[in-house]
Amino acid sequence: MPGIKVRTDSLLECKRAGEKIVMVTAYDYPSGRLTDEAGVDVVLVGDSLGNVALGFQDTIPVTLDQMVHHTAAVRRGVKRALLVSDMPFMTYKGSVEEALRNCARLVQQGGAEAVKLEGGVEIAPTIERLTRAGIPVMGHLGLTPQSIHALGGYTVQGKRPDAAQRLRDDALALQEAGCFSMVLECMPWELAEEISRSLVVPTIGIGAGGGCDGQVLVLGDLIGLTTGKLPRFVKQYAQVGQTIREAVGQYAREVRTREYPDSEHAYGTRNSGA
Repeated sequence: MPGIKVRTDSLLECKRAGEKIVMVTAYDYPSGRLTDEAGVDVVLVGDSLGNVALGFQDTIPVTLDQMVHHTAAVRRGVKRALLVSDMPFMTYKGSVEEALRNCARLVQQGGAEAVKLEGGVEIAPTIERLTRAGIPVMGHLGLTPQSIHALGGYTVQGKRPDAAQRLRDDALALQEAGCFSMVLECMPWELAEEISRSLVVPTIGIGAGGGCDGQVLVLGDLIGLTTGKLPRFVKQYAQVGQTIREAVGQYAREVRTREYPDSEHAYGTRNSGA
């Protein structure tokens, strides 16, 4: 969809046309601007900012204030892509009224055009209320990082027949509640493909195979900023972390050896008065 402002119904048009949807995370103005200029369809301000940008071990410590702050920064860089923002841990699973207030903050103060919520059948009533209030909702099924302790770690979901059926039921419940799309994370590719075919709304996969209607990756994983072991499904397209280390290392060496600043990078000489 080059050159055209992406909206929630644009993703449905992609699915109908058989066109793959591209989603990437961003956490600040530069990453929002660059991903948008690269032509992605959806920019997600993920609560993965806890791991990627804030140094936490998981997403659970991320607060609503932090999500609003980072979403507003990304908003200033994104012009064309649809901007979706994650609702952080326990900001939408209490009362429906609380969820409505918190989601409204991400839209009104952060500038999000849609919010993403983790969960299935149990949060369908909340999603229905949000969509009635005019807040578009993207769902998230499978490996849901906010429930990582309950799930027993970062493991593939839906491998057993009963677990697979729960995910099928969850996907239909989210669609009926009004989700315009949903993320399917870390589940068998056959199951993700089956769910994708069964739904009218598009699915966006991460670690769920190529049968989904689109794909999402964390920007730090994609460009080589993430440290430590990466999930098997991640493909790195650049090594920006190494580039940054080398550039800063060279700068440090040149300062210490008095190579920088030189005459080319100075405003004037010591005697010029400049």
